[in-house]
Amino acid sequence: MNESRHKPPASRETGIKLVAPAPAHERAGEIRFVPMKRERTPRLDVLVLNPPSPDGDLFLRDIARVGRRTRDGIIWPQTALAQIGAVMQQAGYTVAVVDAIGLGMTWAEFEQYMWQHKPRYMIIHATAPTLTNDMRTTFVGKAVGTISMAIGTHVTPMTRETLEAYPTLDIVVRGEPEMTILDVVRTIDRVVQETKELETVEVGNAELRAPWRKMPFPDASYLTTRGRFLGVRPQTIARALRETQGVGFRDEHGEVRINPDRPFIANLDDLPIPLHEQLPWQKYKVPIVGGPYTFVLTSRGCPAGCRYCIKHVTYQSSVRHRSPDHVLKELHLLKAMGLHHVHFEADLFTVQKEFVHDLCNAIIKDGIKIRWSCNSRVDFVDEAELRLMKQAGCFMIAWGLESGSEAVLKRARKGTTVQRIREAIHWSHQAGIKNWGYFIIGLPGETVETIQQTIALAKSLPVDIALFHIATPYPGTPFYYEAVANGWIEMNQWEDYDMYSHTVLNYPHLSSKDLEYWARRAAREWSLRPRPILTFLRGAANPDTLGSLVRIGVNHLKWMGGSLREA
Repeated sequence: MNESRHKPPASRETGIKLVAPAPAHERAGEIRFVPMKRERTPRLDVLVLNPPSPDGDLFLRDIARVGRRTRDGIIWPQTALAQIGAVMQQAGYTVAVVDAIGLGMTWAEFEQYMWQHKPRYMIIHATAPTLTNDMRTTFVGKAVGTISMAIGTHVTPMTRETLEAYPTLDIVVRGEPEMTILDVVRTIDRVVQETKELETVEVGNAELRAPWRKMPFPDASYLTTRGRFLGVRPQTIARALRETQGVGFRDEHGEVRINPDRPFIANLDDLPIPLHEQLPWQKYKVPIVGGPYTFVLTSRGCPAGCRYCIKHVTYQSSVRHRSPDHVLKELHLLKAMGLHHVHFEADLFTVQKEFVHDLCNAIIKDGIKIRWSCNSRVDFVDEAELRLMKQAGCFMIAWGLESGSEAVLKRARKGTTVQRIREAIHWSHQAGIKNWGYFIIGLPGETVETIQQTIALAKSLPVDIALFHIATPYPGTPFYYEAVANGWIEMNQWEDYDMYSHTVLNYPHLSSKDLEYWARRAAREWSLRPRPILTFLRGAANPDTLGSLVRIGVNHLKWMGGSLREA
């Protein structure tokens, strides 16, 4: 046998001898791929997720609203996510609705959940104040092969910016999400199935595998994962979504593409009842309510033209209602679960008198005993309507009152007057309904004088709770475009968009610090009076509300005191 064949040749240029690699069984310590048994547990089809909190604090999120940190102890029901889950389950997919905020789920627990269930699709609700935190879920999703979709009032107007900033996010679902998400999942699944037999892409570096290359590895694919990509390839997603309405995604070249928006769902009765049973509904609390509560959708859309309102991004001006019978069916389901308090969720509950009358009369005729709240505008109610609402079980109305200045109301296109505010709140109070007043400090045209007018109005009204928000120009609203054009926004990151802890607004005559000071001062001036203190004490006498009211009181005092000490 000629042993020279086994000696590596010397380089003709350098004279350096090349040493042949030892046989594979002699190379101790080499890390090689060892085939493992495939997982036997079926993967979850769809995870609908309210992501964990960045820091353990409570954050309020809803896909038709904006997100914010709460100082009032409220935990918002995630009925909108349960609605998406119901649509997907009805279509035959396995579904889990996880409200990490309501559950108090930590990031470590979330990551463990993802590795255990490996969802094929994940729908996350992303908001501006928690954006980077929310996108962290997509990083975990990539590791387990999950296709991630983001929904909400921030990613809809900021689709391109979000996809470009967060490469682990696959898809943005814009606007009304239910049917778009179903279309996305069905389309990608179909395209994956169609192309499965055609995919012949080899794993590993072709340069290393080429037979003419003399490399010191007998099989270059040992350097790879030796298997198919766990999820769906980005190119496949891009091919599938070319014609899908209502989405933003990356094309085959990695460029962000935004397709035309999908028309709104014509008949809301076509939507199945949300998967309330998958929500931690026992944890959902709100001040004054003696027990758990949840949201029940009644309509989408609002014809009003308020320039700061997020409805410009979501359901816009066309109004669509569920039928009273469909709403009543859901109320009976909730009653059977043990829920006796609901908030009728709508852009404007009292937008159509005929619907309000039909629903109230249906509740009265049915005899179901349930306490409910709603939102309203002072120019969309009358005395008789409020008395009927009370008879049907309405115990509280959340009013968007905004300002005590006629000039500020007019510039914001609120469509009402201070006199009308006084009348409607008085009617509601006389009907025996509690009033929750929302005020905004810092709308365009605001001055110290107009802020003082707002404080004076709030103190003069029979409202049981008053919250003073700092005006926030959310992307997609007319207020946002006005603020950008005038240079009123001062921010470093989207997380600065938190209307409670601080503000991105910085007017030439009212700085962000000024606005924060006046919001706290307004809350203090309103709260530290006999009437609000009496309301608090009455609520504290109820064991069901005592704990939450104490927390709210402590949080309010801390919040109110901070800026005032700095001023």
